[in-house]
Parts: sequence; structure tokens; C-alpha cells
Amino acid sequence: MPFVPQDVLDRIAALEREVRQLRGRAQMRPALNQVLAGDVLIGEGGQLIAQTPGGQRTFIVGQTPQGDWGVGLGRESGTAALTVGDDINSADAQMIRIWSRDGEVIVMDDAYADGFLGRPSMPIPMQPTSGRETSNTTTTTAWTGATRLMNAVLYASFETYTPAGVTADVSFEDSDGVVESWVANTSNGWTTREITKPVRQTFLDHVNYRLKHSVRTGSGTIRTNCLGLYTRNAFSPEEAPQ
Repeated sequence: MPFVPQDVLDRIAALEREVRQLRGRAQMRPALNQVLAGDVLIGEGGQLIAQTPGGQRTFIVGQTPQGDWGVGLGRESGTAALTVGDDINSADAQMIRIWSRDGEVIVMDDAYADGFLGRPSMPIPMQPTSGRETSNTTTTTAWTGATRLMNAVLYASFETYTPAGVTADVSFEDSDGVVESWVANTSNGWTTREITKPVRQTFLDHVNYRLKHSVRTGSGTIRTNCLGLYTRNAFSPEEAPQ
């Protein structure tokens, strides 16, 4: 048997180990838990989902099973926190919503009126004037108020007292003129009027409101109370401003 120095055998064994290591490393892929440069694209369906070990989804982005594209942030409890987009077949598709912990929408845009806030509703403060009570046949301002417009639909409620034998002309106006007018003619009692109409201005416009009244027939003192004024989201396409 030929003599082979031990150090040569050791060197061959070491080389074989290095070859095996290099061959193994050539088959290994880098860990896919980081994106150090470039974009991650989800462009033809599917979703990127983060969820707790218990299966509660806390982050979703991509195309929903219904076919809509959106983003969702959830709580560990499983309730939604913020969503962009919903079922593409529903009227509220692509809405932005912030949810309370018990499942109520507390902030959203309007499903039917693009460019308007949906929730929350915005109260409009009204102040009485010295003309809230009048016996004058000349038109007198009874209430005034103003707001910076947020929502798409205006709601207002008033009541006017007319004594026996007296009728009154009442009108509610915004910055663009008369919104609605009516005759209060309840004999010795109150006539209530509720108004629900699309706003006539655009988002963030400053709008002035006035309630005016006057004695139409008879002689006596009339009085008009403002029961409330606010704006809200549109409940149907017909309520959206045109």
C-alpha cells in the first residue's frame, strides 16, 4: 500500500466538507421575512393578511372575495377599526369608515354624496332674536345661525304659535334664499314644521340660516321656536345634492 501522508488525507476530507457546504448553500433561499428595497405588488387579485395566532385579522389589503379592492384594520378582539372599501355590489363600496369597538360607524364619508362627510352629523346652533315674538305684519327675523357645511342633507324643525283668529307666514332661508315657506294657522295653538332637504351648497362652504315670520291675518302676537337644526348623511341617492 502506497504511503500517503496523513495531512494530505485530512486536506481531502476538508475539501469534501467544503464542497458539500457550498452545494447545500447553493440550494438554500434567503429568508423571505424582509423587503429591503423595491415594492411588493398585489395586482391581480388576492390579499395580504396579518392575523393573530387565534385567527383574528388585524390587517388586510388587496381584493376581497366579493371583488372589491380595499384596506382593513382590525382589533385583536376581531372587531373592525378602519376600513376602506366593502362589497362591490353594495351602495357603500369604497367608503372610508372608522368603527367603534361595539361595531358602530362613528366616522365615514357619504355613500351617495361624493365630497361630503357622512358621519358624524353636525349640529347648527341657532340664536333667537328680539323678533321671536311679534304682532307685526312685516316680515321679521326670529332666529339666526350659521355653519361651515359638512354633510349633504339639512334637517330643521320649528313650531309657531298663533292665537285664535290669527295666521302667520313663516319662511326658512339659507344663504341662497328661501329653503321652504308655510302658513301657520292652528287656531290658538302650535303649528310644527319639519324640513329635510339636500343642501344647496358645497363642502366647507359658510352658510347663514334665518327663520322669518309675520302676521298674515288677524291681530295678535305670534311666536316661533326653533326645535333643532343639523346636517346628516344622505340615506338614499335621491337625498344627495344635485
